[in-house]
Amino acid sequence: MVKLAAVLLLLLIFPLPMSAGDAATRPTPILVELFTSEGCSDCPPADAFLQKLDQQPFSRAQMIVLSEHVDYWNHDGWKDPFSSHLFSDRQSEYANEFALRTVYTPQMVVDGSSEFVGGNQGAASKAFTKAATVPKIELLLSALQIDPANTLHVHLEAAAPPKGEKGDVYVAIALNHAESQVSAGENSGRKLSHTAVVRTLTKVGSLQKEEPFAQDLRLPLPQGIPTDNLRVIAFVQKPHQGSVLGATMQLLSSK
Repeated sequence: MVKLAAVLLLLLIFPLPMSAGDAATRPTPILVELFTSEGCSDCPPADAFLQKLDQQPFSRAQMIVLSEHVDYWNHDGWKDPFSSHLFSDRQSEYANEFALRTVYTPQMVVDGSSEFVGGNQGAASKAFTKAATVPKIELLLSALQIDPANTLHVHLEAAAPPKGEKGDVYVAIALNHAESQVSAGENSGRKLSHTAVVRTLTKVGSLQKEEPFAQDLRLPLPQGIPTDNLRVIAFVQKPHQGSVLGATMQLLSSK
């Protein structure tokens, strides 16, 4: 398997191009979804790669990452504590869109437009380079606050989609960092580390043709979630999990 540093070295030699009209100080957002599981022995290298991307190694692209733990690996004595059937369903929808015969882990999906095995560094380089050339609409998260009832308040704005396009607006709440000591299954005995672990993913609205979006949102947080270890990700995606039109991310803590 190609080492994790290989794709970073490749992109230092062949840097990501800027999207048309972008200023050098405004990196192009690229949404990277990793479908993973603690029950999958092939997944930890892909999890580590996602953590590398979250460290923002590219000057011309903002990597907005999501770790989505599927639940179909919850057998052989280990249940992934971060897994959800919601992410299994989301991955299945991608399988339909990409005309795949089956789902698999680890799977990386870039901007809803390309997919590949999460450990395939060459495929990642090509997908990132292509994604960086696609103009994106602007999204803005502001006024983030968690009230005593454990509800997140946030104001979200999104620019109008390109002419003739529509988009679904999503907000994800994710853990900045998470760890597990796995005691059974394919990763038994390993301590696993994750980044941007999605705990909730909510469709909050839609963008109609040539109309911007602005809304004050109230999003209940899962019980027991550590509120000092969160980030909020918002993105706009063409209907039926098509290509991503724009994305943004805001940390709620310094972790």
